[in-house]
Amino acid sequence: MPELPEVEVVRRGLDKWVTGRTIETTKVSHSRATRNHVAGPKDFVKRLNGRTITSVNRRGKFMWLNLDDDHALVTHLGMSGQVLVQPLDAEPEKHLRIRCTFTDGGRAMHFVDQRTFGGMAIEELVATDHGQYLPEPVQHIARDPLDPHFDPESFIGGIRKKRTQVKRAILDQTLISGIGNIYADESLWRSKLHWAMPTERLTRAQATELLRHATEVMTEALAQGGTSFDALYVNVNGESGYFSRELNAYGREDEPCDRCGSLMVREAFANRSSFRCPKCQRTPRTLS
Repeated sequence: MPELPEVEVVRRGLDKWVTGRTIETTKVSHSRATRNHVAGPKDFVKRLNGRTITSVNRRGKFMWLNLDDDHALVTHLGMSGQVLVQPLDAEPEKHLRIRCTFTDGGRAMHFVDQRTFGGMAIEELVATDHGQYLPEPVQHIARDPLDPHFDPESFIGGIRKKRTQVKRAILDQTLISGIGNIYADESLWRSKLHWAMPTERLTRAQATELLRHATEVMTEALAQGGTSFDALYVNVNGESGYFSRELNAYGREDEPCDRCGSLMVREAFANRSSFRCPKCQRTPRTLS
């Protein structure tokens, strides 16, 4: 699934193309794309038409478009969702699910989703304790390392208090958001930590270094448009990112470690896979 860098690439593109524009027409081509909008597709269309997009926002992997009526268009990319900004006369995409046109007659906004795991819903913006307004489904999501208000001390203290594996902890979106399987493996490789390292055994220095590496790797990925392994993860113009060429761990089974030359291994992790160097990221003694 797309992680923080991939979602931020889309957010930036949308902010450039749709902020300040008023939606004229909305068409839902597949009802599953609005399944999280409990009032149904017809209500979804009715409530979007005539609304002006005031900003495009993100927290972790969650993205939403603020509207001018104290609501937001929450967008879940899922496994294969794309939000594209296309000319009005562009050939319709095969998996187009939702299409919005604007009163200025410029480019339309398309939600495309091959597997239909993603979707859009209109949610009320709710005030938080910090004076922010967030859609209700995003209320429980922690800030991410690229958020200017992210609190490193809260993360460092929080992860060391947990009783779990370090990879499970950094995938916990209520502790730190935006990190998924790819950037978890990359951050752990850079930190020389085994994914099953017990969080209660992390030193403050290790937790601090892990956070630094997570921030660095996602910043680097963002600069290259994110990580794309196929044509599914693209920006609003349909272009792929190139950070997959820079990955040190994820997907590199049986390839030499970029640090020591040992062959990388893949191990089962929560119905997914973890990739690590058996020499640089040794198994903790308690797990041997």
